[in-house]
Amino acid sequence: MAPTKASASKAAAAKKAALKGVHGKSVRKVRTSAHFHLPKTLRLSRKPKYARKSVPHLPRMDQYRVVRNPLNTETAMKKIEEHNTLTFIVDVKANKHQIKDAVKRLYDVEALKVNTLIRPDGKKKAYVRLTADVDALDVANKVRAYELIYMCGRRERKNCMNIRYIYV
Repeated sequence: MAPTKASASKAAAAKKAALKGVHGKSVRKVRTSAHFHLPKTLRLSRKPKYARKSVPHLPRMDQYRVVRNPLNTETAMKKIEEHNTLTFIVDVKANKHQIKDAVKRLYDVEALKVNTLIRPDGKKKAYVRLTADVDALDVANKVRAYELIYMCGRRERKNCMNIRYIYV
């Protein structure tokens, strides 16, 4: 079968196109903005072959670490009586949400708002305002009783024996 004139010219055109290549004529994109944004490309999620940690750690800021101890100075007592507010020494890294949650978990009371400050000695103090339906004095007495039992169990047993019977 002999090549025809049409097929020969077609083959010549294909040869010419192959030699020239497809990237011979480039058209620049018209830029309409002064800012260049990288295009959004495919980002695959990680699929690790094994877990990097065998067991997840316990919560670093649980309620016992957040609330260190209640404060019972004269000004704190005044706040309890007049403003329905409890005063605590808390962890320096604790934020207001964590303090509010910790007080709710520890003492079963709802906090209205929390104000914090860092004292000159580096400790963080939190003023926890309780809701109107809860009396801060009752909660403070409960907190104080817990604190005394805790202290008596740990440190000075002989000094706390008479106080223990008053609160329990």
